[in-house]
Amino acid sequence: MELIALFGTFAVLLVLGVPVAFALGAAAFACAFAMGLPPTVVIQRISSGMNVFSLLAIPCFIYAGELMLQGKIADKLINFAVAGIGHLRGGLGLVNVAASIMFGGISGSAVADVSALGSVLVPKMREQGYHSDYAVNVTISSATIGLIIPPSHNLILFSIATGGGVSVASLFLAGIVPGLLVGLCLMAVTYAIAVRRKYPAGTFPGWMPLLVAFVVAIPGLITAVIIVVGVRFGFFTATEASGIAALYALLITIFVYRSLSFDAFVLATVNAVKTTAMVLLIIGAAMAFGWMMAANRVPLMLSELLTGLSDNKYVILLTINVILLFLGTFMDMAPLIVITTPIFLPVAAELGMDPVQFGIVLIMNLGLGLITPPVGTVLFVGCAVGKIKVEEPLKTIWPFYAAHLVALMLVTYVPAIAMTLVDWLG
Repeated sequence: MELIALFGTFAVLLVLGVPVAFALGAAAFACAFAMGLPPTVVIQRISSGMNVFSLLAIPCFIYAGELMLQGKIADKLINFAVAGIGHLRGGLGLVNVAASIMFGGISGSAVADVSALGSVLVPKMREQGYHSDYAVNVTISSATIGLIIPPSHNLILFSIATGGGVSVASLFLAGIVPGLLVGLCLMAVTYAIAVRRKYPAGTFPGWMPLLVAFVVAIPGLITAVIIVVGVRFGFFTATEASGIAALYALLITIFVYRSLSFDAFVLATVNAVKTTAMVLLIIGAAMAFGWMMAANRVPLMLSELLTGLSDNKYVILLTINVILLFLGTFMDMAPLIVITTPIFLPVAAELGMDPVQFGIVLIMNLGLGLITPPVGTVLFVGCAVGKIKVEEPLKTIWPFYAAHLVALMLVTYVPAIAMTLVDWLG
């Protein structure tokens, strides 16, 4: 009865369109009543779930991303990418992916990536003869790269969900190569489609304009370097790094680029507060939901079920990937990280997968859900930016899904992709 109350309430509320945070909280209350526990237990779990010092990194990284979004850092990165690879066939599509890799390493947010890069590149791609579905597909599929390239607040959340047993510095290092791998896979698909559709090629501006564009982009690009190096070598913690990132973003947008107006500063602050409130409420409710699952031995039962399916670790890992991909299409990323980590991490560890590698695999899986209906947040934002109906890009997005899946399978079954930098520098 307890599990029926927990999962039944949650499923019904999701179908009715209730926001995920409230659905998770209501399901936790329903389960508490079924177990005969006082409702204060749920309130305490929600409060303690949000009252974690490491979570301070999340609002600061969100704020840093918003400041760089409103300060138009993306424009400098786009100019650098255009100067470097814009002359190739379908160059603007390749520029889109390259800019996502660079901006993802600054903002750590897929939605910020779509908003910042899409608003500039999608109209520009249309002007040069690219189809709208292609422009939106490239934009949204590459936006998820920022979820695994540091700094990523989702990796910090995964570290918290493990009970702090996985180092944020190791996760940051582990996300670099897989993020670049996703970018290369997407570039291959982007180029192939551009050739088939006969999209235009630009002209190479010369080495001096390329050098100038690079120098202009350096203050923005160096953000991720400061964070990763600082955390890895112990100059500051991940939480302190988030505050440094926010301060650095404020300083370079005001004094270096001079692109952050007072109105833009206020907008960035308000947006960061709203996003932080939403994310922390979801995390708190997910922590209460996860506690109810643990109290009813759900993680243990699911672990036993998975390990009983097959003796082949590759089959079990594939099953975990399929489950995560399916769940990612129906729920937001933050609650899924909190809920699924204690379920699947012990199974992956038993199979010999390093927890750091599993964290990257988890985020890659759930990131794909952000561009998949019915809950694909990034998909809907990209369509809004591109001013097209959701149905249009979905007809032609399959090659981009395939690129993501190829990268996901490689990271899952080839540990060195995620772990080499960790082993060298960890």
